[in-house]
Amino acid sequence: MQRLDSASADFEARFEALIDSDTPAQAEIDSRVAAIIADVRERGDEAVVAYTRELDRHPATDMAALEIAPARLSAALEAMPAQPRAALETAADRIRRYAESQKIEAQSYEDEYGNRLGQLVRPIERAGVYAPGGKAAYPSSVLMNALPAQVAGVSQIIMVSPAPAGEVNDWVLAAAALAGVDRFFTIGGAQAVAALAYGTNSVPCVDKIVGPGNAYVAEAKRQVFGRVGIESVAGPSEVLIVADGSGDPEWAALDLFAQAEHGEDSRALLISPDTDFLAAVEAAVERLIEEQPRRDIIRASLANHGALIAVADMAEAMALSNRIAPEHLELAVADPEALLDSIAHAGAIFMGHRTPEAFGDYCAGPNHVLPTGRTARFSSALGVYDFQKRLSIIQASPRGAAALAPVAAELAVGEGLYAHAASARVRADESGG
Repeated sequence: MQRLDSASADFEARFEALIDSDTPAQAEIDSRVAAIIADVRERGDEAVVAYTRELDRHPATDMAALEIAPARLSAALEAMPAQPRAALETAADRIRRYAESQKIEAQSYEDEYGNRLGQLVRPIERAGVYAPGGKAAYPSSVLMNALPAQVAGVSQIIMVSPAPAGEVNDWVLAAAALAGVDRFFTIGGAQAVAALAYGTNSVPCVDKIVGPGNAYVAEAKRQVFGRVGIESVAGPSEVLIVADGSGDPEWAALDLFAQAEHGEDSRALLISPDTDFLAAVEAAVERLIEEQPRRDIIRASLANHGALIAVADMAEAMALSNRIAPEHLELAVADPEALLDSIAHAGAIFMGHRTPEAFGDYCAGPNHVLPTGRTARFSSALGVYDFQKRLSIIQASPRGAAALAPVAAELAVGEGLYAHAASARVRADESGG
């Protein structure tokens, strides 16, 4: 891991390089994704099958072999041993209950003229859920993406998830059953995003695509935005631990590992004014890393994107945290409540020594689909509201129309839109219409 010190002359340059989210190979990814999307639009199922065979080494020869029947999803859930099933069901229940608390409700009011103003709330009709696969399977991502859609009242949930070499994870199937997934296709990558966005003979087109994936999935979501909605363009996962030195350095090391094991491009950072604590964490990393089954991934992640950062005080730590705008922010401090007012940007905040980011990943309740790459400056966690639309209601009373007409007409004339002005003026007479 890198060691940075805010008092060093080269700190700013090293810090900016550390939090830079640009991908060197982005231009190549952009063009490859654009070609895949164009091909899927033109050839539909044929292109999806071809890319799935090539990129995922899947033996399927047609789309029928890439769709999993609902009965198989249910069977996977029924076949789970009691303890894993109980854990999955507990997580699903907690996520669902939290999602229920987020629902936006219809509302309206009357102004002083008797005009009715407000909003209706409607779910989107069809959602596409992307669940990552490959180096690891993520049933938790199935729950986090599909359950808010289910709670929102989405009519149909279409799920895609890669199945390398045709192998499907039973946890993922069971999670899909719990989350109310209607159709499940074992396809991934840019071809899956294109199929969801434009539709094929087999894959229905959706209204919104949610869920994290690799750089190709993220770029595909970016390119189809506008044709469909997306919740975000997700980058590598990241954690920032802000520590005051009052915690256990081994806990901090394990929290860094938990983030780093996602992939070689994951970011795991720790900031503290306590240099003795930083040294103890560094020693714990070296001591504990060999115990980790995914140590090679962790080691690569920490070497390339991990850092221990020394600062002058907690105020400087929080200032740097806001510049990072981390996906996950752990407040490993004695009094986390005291720091809340100083936080401007973070995807999710984990309060105190007994709240690891892993709780948020799986079962706390709030969503783990979070803004990455400093996008927490302007975006938020996935939630039920991502699957709901707000439809404005405007109903003018006779008195209200008389009051609004001259205002609308004056503004319309100012913009040179005279038909707008005429349309407003004819409503000005309270006795007419």
